[in-house]
Amino acid sequence: MKIEKIDLKSSDAPKKLVSSLRETGFAIITNHGVRSEALDRVYASWANYFSSEEKFKDTFAADRQEGYYPMKTENAKGYDKKDLKEFFHLYPHMSLMLKKRHDPKGTWHIYDKLNDLGLDLLEMIDGHSFVDGKSRFSQPLHSMAMNSSQTLLRILHYPPLGPDDEDGAVRAAAHEDINLITLLPAATYPGLQVLGPNGEWFMADTDPNSIIVNSGDMLQEASGGYFKSTTHRVINPIGEGATISRYSMPIFIHPYPNVRLSEKYTAGEYLDERLRELGLK
Repeated sequence: MKIEKIDLKSSDAPKKLVSSLRETGFAIITNHGVRSEALDRVYASWANYFSSEEKFKDTFAADRQEGYYPMKTENAKGYDKKDLKEFFHLYPHMSLMLKKRHDPKGTWHIYDKLNDLGLDLLEMIDGHSFVDGKSRFSQPLHSMAMNSSQTLLRILHYPPLGPDDEDGAVRAAAHEDINLITLLPAATYPGLQVLGPNGEWFMADTDPNSIIVNSGDMLQEASGGYFKSTTHRVINPIGEGATISRYSMPIFIHPYPNVRLSEKYTAGEYLDERLRELGLK
């Protein structure tokens, strides 16, 4: 399976983006305006945070879905083993807390840059998702997510593997994302795999100057299956890699909770159902 690499400055970028998301559920974008040096600074800041006891002061509450999630909190849908990861959920209303508690410049800058980029990508998808002159969506994706309070930056730490890890547990079991689209800057270590149409797994890590984009379940639901939400996972490393922490920082572009995705679901109803399946609610 070949994931399309798209230069956002090219005139055919919107068409290629839609084509790649429809064919594979994924795309890789370049010339996106997010500097790798800024990402490196943010990763370094959060490495310090995850290695400190301070994180436990921010432990999440199930009714808020924000803050710090300890190791083995989440499992993928259909799996009984918890993923080997800890993470932090950051939403727009948390900017003041972040400035007081963590890094006042780097993370919020990255949130804004990735969120703006995600909205631009949704606008591209809007403009090239017509069949027989009719849009696949009940309203523009861009308007579904503009200034959404639900758009989530998740900072992930996958610690080195250890002897106490449960047999069969992995860093992130096979899953699909819940939201409209996900933007994933380069992680600090390889491990991301995408499930191909014939049941084969393909490595999907990218270079520091590229960002992976994938379609989520809400995009699939809102488009009536026109876009597919593709299964992916983060595998356990072997050899020297097993002793190294891995950090990644996806942003999940979410619509407003009251947006109607389909006759069956609003975005809020869909999210609530999935969080319960993941053991987060």
